[in-house]
Amino acid sequence: MYIAAFCVNTKVMQEKGLPMPKGWNDLLDPKFKGLVTMPNPVASGTGFLQVASILQMYGAKEGKEDGWEFLKKLDKNIGQYIKSGSRPAKMTAAGEFAVGASFEFVVAELIKQGFPVKFVFPIEGAGYEVEANALLKGAKNPNSAKRFLDWAITDNAMKEYAKFKHGVTLPGIPSRPDLPKLSEIKLYPMDFAWQAKNSEAIKKKWEGLFSK
Repeated sequence: MYIAAFCVNTKVMQEKGLPMPKGWNDLLDPKFKGLVTMPNPVASGTGFLQVASILQMYGAKEGKEDGWEFLKKLDKNIGQYIKSGSRPAKMTAAGEFAVGASFEFVVAELIKQGFPVKFVFPIEGAGYEVEANALLKGAKNPNSAKRFLDWAITDNAMKEYAKFKHGVTLPGIPSRPDLPKLSEIKLYPMDFAWQAKNSEAIKKKWEGLFSK
């Protein structure tokens, strides 16, 4: 799995006298105008899980529009929407923005490389995604696919996956030591079925409101 997180450039924050954000609501502060970047949810899975989590927080499943109103307020401070989940963090690390909405693994890598950044998991609850492998019905090479799937759940494969994810489902495989434990992060209870059902409608509406 991977988890949405803010990449915060501590040098830019200090230079501009900005308060350290704890969550999405803090990014509505006018002080952040033009200094926040996030992925375009139409082009980025990371961006979609961030937008979907915000919409769910504000009752979109019950038909409420509050989440869209929040995104409109947030849009006032967005300097650029990026068609990538990792580039907002990388651009923030380079000093182009103060805060980049991204995911935790890429921020950890940037910290390792010596950039003046830290990750912040939204206090409201961080969106996340659980990734899986599967054999699709009608696959042209089912036997090869089965061999791959058998390999994918071995200890060696899971150890490799764990280098690039927050955690894997096979017991006994340690997570990266430079990432906080899952028990220390407040995850938002994502409704993946609702997201899948409403994915195209969400993307279409977002694009109509925020394409820049």
